[in-house]
Amino acid sequence: MPAQRENPKYRERVYSIVRRIPAGRVMTYGQIAELLGEGYTPRTVGFCMHSSPDGTPWHRVLNAQGKCSTGRIVLPHDKQQRMLEQEGVVFDKSARCDLQTFLHIPKTRSPKKSEEASLYKSKSSARGRKR
Repeated sequence: MPAQRENPKYRERVYSIVRRIPAGRVMTYGQIAELLGEGYTPRTVGFCMHSSPDGTPWHRVLNAQGKCSTGRIVLPHDKQQRMLEQEGVVFDKSARCDLQTFLHIPKTRSPKKSEEASLYKSKSSARGRKR
């Protein structure tokens, strides 16, 4: 798997999704891994994000709890949260944002049955789509 992470096409698939996250919205590492499918995990998405190219809004990717996971990597430690707050993302006292409010759910092609029950896609939006 590490050789796959080094593949530029593997990384570019991650960056392509991240570049489409609108300002003031976030996605999670796990959500991106789920969208990309087999061969991607939240950890590998995080690995890719550590070396994202300029112009990639890396700060819009959070962990599954709605928290920043860059404190030990980015200096200053609160840089990611401050960047998101400038875009209107609100964090509570425990440095967590409400994913129900700020999570970006990209529009996808017709979902498979297994995707409709996804943690990151609402069933109601899937039902309302034309197939």
